[in-house]
Amino acid sequence: MAGLEELKKKLVPLFDAEKGLSSTLPSDPCESYVGSDGGTVNLLSQSLGVYNINELGLQKRSAGITDDINTDEKTYRCASHEMHVFGAIGTGASSIVQKAVFVPTHRVLALKKINVFEKEKRQQLLNEIRALCEAACFPSLVEFHGAFYSAGSGQISIALEYMDGGSLADVLKFKKEIPEPIIAHLFKRILRGLQYLHGVRHLVHRDIKPANLLVNLKGEPKISDFGVSAGLENTMAMCATFVGTVTYMSPERIRNEAYSYSADIWSLGLSILECGTGKFPYTANEGPANLMLQILYDPSPTPAKDKFCPEFCAFVDACLQKDADKRPTADELISHPFIKKYETVDVDLSEYIRSVVDPIDRIKEIADMLAVHYYLLFDGSDAQWRHMKSFYTEASTLSFSGTRYRGQDDVFSMLSDIRRKLHGEQPSEKIVHVVEKLQCKANGQDGVMIRASGSFICGTHFLICGEGVQAEGMPHIDDLSVDISGRCVGNFREQFVMEPGTIIGSYIIVQQDLYITQPTDSKR
Repeated sequence: MAGLEELKKKLVPLFDAEKGLSSTLPSDPCESYVGSDGGTVNLLSQSLGVYNINELGLQKRSAGITDDINTDEKTYRCASHEMHVFGAIGTGASSIVQKAVFVPTHRVLALKKINVFEKEKRQQLLNEIRALCEAACFPSLVEFHGAFYSAGSGQISIALEYMDGGSLADVLKFKKEIPEPIIAHLFKRILRGLQYLHGVRHLVHRDIKPANLLVNLKGEPKISDFGVSAGLENTMAMCATFVGTVTYMSPERIRNEAYSYSADIWSLGLSILECGTGKFPYTANEGPANLMLQILYDPSPTPAKDKFCPEFCAFVDACLQKDADKRPTADELISHPFIKKYETVDVDLSEYIRSVVDPIDRIKEIADMLAVHYYLLFDGSDAQWRHMKSFYTEASTLSFSGTRYRGQDDVFSMLSDIRRKLHGEQPSEKIVHVVEKLQCKANGQDGVMIRASGSFICGTHFLICGEGVQAEGMPHIDDLSVDISGRCVGNFREQFVMEPGTIIGSYIIVQQDLYITQPTDSKR
């Protein structure tokens, strides 16, 4: 019988998560994952449930076998083939973040890619997905769109709301110091996020710092990066693990003592003081050991009383109490006199962020991606082409060949007719766009205007000349040695006006003008 039991143990990793899992999952979730030949990764956790991730998206299920039909199940369809992926936003210790456009909704996203085969990164991945999946739409947290697994690379990509204003760390690089009224309004919203994480989701973030507090061009701050967050059973529970950024770590965490939500309050206090002074409150250039000694044994940093109002000083001092039990909660801080002091002061956070980040450059980046996204759809597969229809609304217009078409159905029908004629009956007859000039600029507060011109050639892929934005998988024209003049069968000029859609980060085409002409003499 002992041999039979050993065989049963060997079979455990082969159990299909769709059909149920052992109810005795390992307590360390980073030891628990199953890959299948079908390209699905199952991240398993005894307390958090099962996250089945493949190239089509993510499904969360309860752990273990249950007869309860009302299991806590969520599905996020976010397929890898429905993403047009562009350049990197940044690279961290455990991930790379790229910009992307989600094809079905034309939504600009940030893709955070993490290697699932590395144990430490897998733990961070599970933490991130758990936190985001459970709080997918809370306003003060970066919105979770979904996740998918790429078997070829071993990477799981987490799709997140794209925050086009960067982080508060980016703001400090430019502004050096942030005025008190701006700080009060920004951190009131951040405190709402901590209220939700602590009081509703029972999560300690464990890595609150300016670099993880993101902003968009609307002036909305949001908490991001949940890779080291920890779940507690209730508001009185304590953690006992040493992870996170040492720079912003509370004394009790450095001493490796049990800690709770007040650890985030310490980090918040350091962050708000750094925003006010433009400098990290401790001397951090002599190594982490020296920094930890300062945090443990030096007096807590405090704002200069002659530079900051008493309410600001009191707020920071309350957050930076060495005794964790004496620190206020997020609930208490949101009604602190410092936050209340500026509630009636008219503060335009959008205008402030736009004074830091050049909105024209950021919007142009988005416009470049949307232009490439449009032509990839036009010259791509029929399966992707069907999503072009949602790029338009009933108010959209298309001007072509002296006729103005209005409404989603008429515009899409006309474009489909043009596309059929260009693509022909056989693959060898397919005519595609070569964009030779692309001009993108802001249009109003949030819209973009795109002007594109170029040639039609017989080919298989949309191409763009020069060093412009390229999507992953696009062939580069320089690598193909394409003779555009010799293969040109016509020219086009096109102008688009795009505006934000109803989904955060999505865009719609409100006006389009298309001109198709015979090849110019120089290209015949």
